[in-house]
Amino acid sequence: MANPTYLELVNETLVRLREPEVTAVTDNAYSKLIGRYINDAKRQVEDAYNWNALSETLTVTTSNNLFNYVLTGIGQRFRLLDAINEQSNRFLTNETTMRMNDLFLNSSGAVTKGPPDRFNFNGVDANGDTQVDLYPIPDGVYTLYFNVIKPQAPLSANADQLKIPSEPVVFLAYSKALLERGEDSGITSTEAYQLYLQSLSDHIAAEANRYPDEITWGST
Repeated sequence: MANPTYLELVNETLVRLREPEVTAVTDNAYSKLIGRYINDAKRQVEDAYNWNALSETLTVTTSNNLFNYVLTGIGQRFRLLDAINEQSNRFLTNETTMRMNDLFLNSSGAVTKGPPDRFNFNGVDANGDTQVDLYPIPDGVYTLYFNVIKPQAPLSANADQLKIPSEPVVFLAYSKALLERGEDSGITSTEAYQLYLQSLSDHIAAEANRYPDEITWGST
């Protein structure tokens, strides 16, 4: 079954609020508000867990004597899972800024060049994408893979499809809408928020069961 669209999420929330459904998220001021709550809820649910649907691999191809690279399209809200050097088949170590500075400013005066095995996130470029410094400074072409959890861009078009589980997103948006307009004879915002928490917990438990390696740690 296809993931729900932005419009479908808004209408699902409107139905729970006993409001008329719309043909576009921008049909009226209230549907626009619900659309905003959907995106607020989406962001909160995305931040609650490393959802597999948000996993992505970014590839960095190095050049000789260049140590700084841009992770194009990654933005700044991503969460790192791991980084791998394909040629050496080794995981890269995520070093602190202080440690990287120490490596680049070593007392011998000669910065090591070779296959990168360490990295440090260092600022963003003009597009807001995160930059990464590598060490040793590459002495040639290497392929590095950065496995990350990358949140989906805010939903904007009616047909935009949500990647993460929709139920907790709808329940949280519903709770926010109830809180904004005040209590009525139906369910309270507190009760709706409890539905959200239960739904979120259930979906996290189900996903954790499908991907046990994501919560199991061991020495390598």
